[in-house]
Parts: sequence; C-alpha cells; structure tokens
Amino acid sequence: MFQLTASLTRVQALLVSLVLASFMATGNSFAAEPAAAAAPGRAVTGKVVRPPGPAWVDHAVFYQIYPQTFFDSNGDGIGDLPGIIAKLDYVKSLGAGAIWLNPFVESPFRDAGYDASDFYTVAPRYGTNEDARRLFTEAHKRGLKVIFDYVISYTSIDHPWFKASCDPKPNKYTNWFVWTNGTWYPGWDKNRSFVQGYCERDAQFLSNFFWHQPALNYGYAHPDPAQPWQLPTDHPDVLALKEEMKNVLRFWLEMGADGFRADMAGSLVKNDDGSETSKFWKELRELMDREYPGRFMVAEWSDPKAATAGGFHADFLHWFPGYDDLFQKDAKRGGRQDGHSFFDADGLGDISKFLKIYLDQYDGSHANGYIALPFGNHDIPRIKNNGRTDRDIEVIFAFALTMPGTPFVYYGDEIGMRQLDNLPHIEGSYGGRAGDRTPMQWTAGVNRGFSIASPERLYRAVDTAADAPSVAMQEKEPSSLLNKVKALIRLHNDEPALAAYAEFVPVFAEKDKYPFAYVRANGKDRLLIVLNPAGREASATFPLGYASQKPVLISGSGSATLGARDVTVKLGAASHAIFRVNALK
Repeated sequence: MFQLTASLTRVQALLVSLVLASFMATGNSFAAEPAAAAAPGRAVTGKVVRPPGPAWVDHAVFYQIYPQTFFDSNGDGIGDLPGIIAKLDYVKSLGAGAIWLNPFVESPFRDAGYDASDFYTVAPRYGTNEDARRLFTEAHKRGLKVIFDYVISYTSIDHPWFKASCDPKPNKYTNWFVWTNGTWYPGWDKNRSFVQGYCERDAQFLSNFFWHQPALNYGYAHPDPAQPWQLPTDHPDVLALKEEMKNVLRFWLEMGADGFRADMAGSLVKNDDGSETSKFWKELRELMDREYPGRFMVAEWSDPKAATAGGFHADFLHWFPGYDDLFQKDAKRGGRQDGHSFFDADGLGDISKFLKIYLDQYDGSHANGYIALPFGNHDIPRIKNNGRTDRDIEVIFAFALTMPGTPFVYYGDEIGMRQLDNLPHIEGSYGGRAGDRTPMQWTAGVNRGFSIASPERLYRAVDTAADAPSVAMQEKEPSSLLNKVKALIRLHNDEPALAAYAEFVPVFAEKDKYPFAYVRANGKDRLLIVLNPAGREASATFPLGYASQKPVLISGSGSATLGARDVTVKLGAASHAIFRVNALK
C-alpha cells in the first residue's frame, strides 16, 4: 500500500470550449457604487422565470458517484453497483435528490470507462445489467433520481463497431467513425489529431481525446470539398449512427435511468460553431419529452447559453479561465497561472473576473435552463487540499448550495476528503486526477471501510493518514463538516429563494475585496448570502435596493444591520452568513 498524505497536486485542466469573450454591457445601477462594480443595472425584483423541465430538478442536489471507488460489495478491491445500492440510504440522508453515475458500461478501462466497448452492457467488474436495473429501482424507492454518463462522441478502439470499421472492405460501420480516404491524404502532416498506421485500412482515424478513443462520425458542418471523407451531417451513414445512439439512450431510460450527463457535449459535429451539434441534442430532448417525460439532461459544454438553447436542461460551467479564480488559481492547486484563489484564507483573491463571465452566461441561459457550477468532480482536484480546513470547505459549500442552478456534490467532499498525491496514473488519471478519485472513507477501519480486500488489491490506495476523515466519525459529531453540509442541503431543499430558477442579484462584489454578497429572490421570499473565505474579518455596506424586513440569520454566523438606505454586514474569518431579508410588500 502507498503511504499517502495530503500534499501538492498540479492539474492541467482541459479547455473544451472557447474562452468566453463577450462581456456585460454597462448600464445604470440600482445600487451604490460598490455593488455597481459587480452587477450594473440589476435590481432585486423577486420575479422569476422557470425554464421548461422536470419539476424534481427545482431543488435537487445531485451527488456524483465514481463507481469504482465508492463501495466494494464483493471484496475484489473495486467499487460496484451492488455497493452503491448498499449505500443509497446514506445518499438519501444527505438530503440529495439525485445521483450522477460515472460510466459503468463495458470498457478496456484505458480511460476509466469513458472508452466504451459496449454501450448496452454493464462492465463485469461493476456487476450486471440486472444490478443496474435494481439500482434504479432501489433509488426510486427512496425518492432518488439517477442519471448516467452518456459518452457518445467516441468509443474505445476495442469497440466492435470500430473494429469493423478498420476492415478495408466497405461495411455497415465503415463511416461510423471519422476516417480519412488515405493514410497520406492532402494535408495529413498538418493535422496531428489523426492516428495513422493503426490497421490494414489505408486511412487515418480521428481521435476525440486520447489516441485510443476514435471519434464517432456525426458529420462535418462545413465539409471541405478537397477532403471527400468529410461527410455532411445528413449523410445516410451519419444518420444511421445517430439512430443507434438514440437506441442506446432508450435502452437505459427503459431500464429506469432518469436522464444523463453528456460527456464532451459540444464535440459531436466537426467544423461546427455548435449549431449542427445542437440540432442532434434537440432531437434527443424532443425524444425524451415525448417518450420519457420528466427526464433530465445536463451537458459538459461550459457554454450554458449554447447548451440550454441546444436542448439541455443544464450545463456544467467550469472549463473557462474565470473558474480557476474560485478554487484553484494558485499553482499549488493546479492553476494554469500562479495567482490567488478567491476561496482561500490568504484573502488575496478576486471574484470579479469569474462573476463577469458567469453573469453573461446566466443572463443568456436562465430562461432556457440552468448552470451547474461544480466545485469538484473526477477531473477537478478536491477542494480539500494544500491547507484548506473544514471551515474553509463549509464556506465553499455555502457558495455552491446557494448559487442559481443545479448543485453537484462530488462524493467525499461532504466529509472533507483530501486531494492526495503519489498515486499511479491508472486508467488515464493523469495529473491531479489520480488524487481526486480515491476510495470513499466510510470508517476509520481497514481500507477506510471501502473494501475488505487486501490493501494491495485495491483499485486505488486509500488515505492512510491518522486524521483521515470518515463518515462514521462525522455522523456522530454534531458540529462536523458532514452535519453542516446536511444542514446547508436542507436549506437548499426547503427555501423558495434557493430554487434553481430563483432570481440572482450580486449586491457586493468589489474587485480584490471581501466579502462576496448576493440576493436570491422568489417573490417576497428573499435571502442575502454573504461569503468571507478570507482568514480575517470582513465587512461591507451596500443597498439591497428594496424595502426589507429586519435581517434574520438562518445559517452561519455574522451580523446584518439595516440602515436608512443600506445594510451593513460583518463576518468573522472563514465564515458565511445567510440572512432572511423578505420584502416588506
């Protein structure tokens, strides 16, 4: 077993969308100058627009489960579907309303299951299709929804479709992947996204991510006449592939899934500005609304304006420069530049860059769908790293669970599991990704309660530090991070002003200053959220912009004092405060 400690980790985050370059237009402010810097022209009205979609999403908190490291039910060292079933009561106890499962279908696991070799069959290491059906059924009994990872922009090189496409003789699958019409096609030396010399077929195939993940062929939005292998989006073979992928979706929805998360959603059609790709996602949205009403689809696109206009109910917003400003701008946490994260005790961060981009996306998407703003997942370093304490993590949870849209909690973050290093880069877990995929820490016992297998057989080594947190320990401690997170989730579930669609108005977000404050409003129900991640006291004075009742603290610590025209807030170091500030009329 590796001796592991929490320590430095670098992650080279992958930009999968264009850097957002459009900015907010300047307008007249309803507030005094401090708030004007953050949100020009915005006023708290309480008016809301609920986008089309299933009602169960309105207050749902999603819990992301990485199957291979959640709970091992059979002692082979790898988490599995029966193990997830065994822990559904725990997920329910958190207050979560839905689960997102990372891939669990058959795969050679060069990329942890994102490289599918059979879209219709559960990988044996996780169980059987019947186990998947039972998982959906048992989750529904507990009032939990389950969405799966719908990875349809590529397959593994071991997929039978791809193997058939390698045959030099034309067949049904010849054009189901993007192949050139010769190994040395015109311009081959200028394009290194293609793999050459792989098989007997005299052609190169396009890789969508890692070299061993050949791109499925959804066509080219603007085929180059000089490259006849670039098929249009209405080519019969392209249409046949699309129909098959619809069948894959139907298969899992019929089994009981409540929707999906679309991996690399913007990468289907090539040479596309997003419009052709969106057409296919709209077809799937129409399919679900017609045949499986109440199901949910969320994109990994990092462009909520495009994704929600393209049929998605929500989109993850994290592959953009402003995201680093929140949690990982500093090099010690994997930032692409050595700066200062806003959510850090040094108190040297700046929320304004993030907020500018976020508001542009929010304004352009909230009538169509939601923004999902993750603070951790299988591709992002855990927030508990390089000195962050449970108090720091609580502030981050307060932020994540009070922002608009659909919050996602990555397994283990609710107990403060730490980012680890010195781990092998198995199954494509390069950079810091190895350290954020460690086994769930259920107890202080052997293998932290994840598995009864011998330590050397574990899929991934556990945190062996003496002070490694666990569910069992924190459930018994009323003031633990786990119980504080549960309280914040209850607040999210119960408060009308924290509905996914409730109005969002920043009221204090000055450049290079703390705290960050915003109002969430739904009619007369209104909450003032104030966040101070800095390791020092912070205060601010600003107008709410409406006649408010006396502020009542309902979460965290701090004070809010109403003046004739303004409100003054004061918070201690590394703290949050949520005040009820309902409108008088």
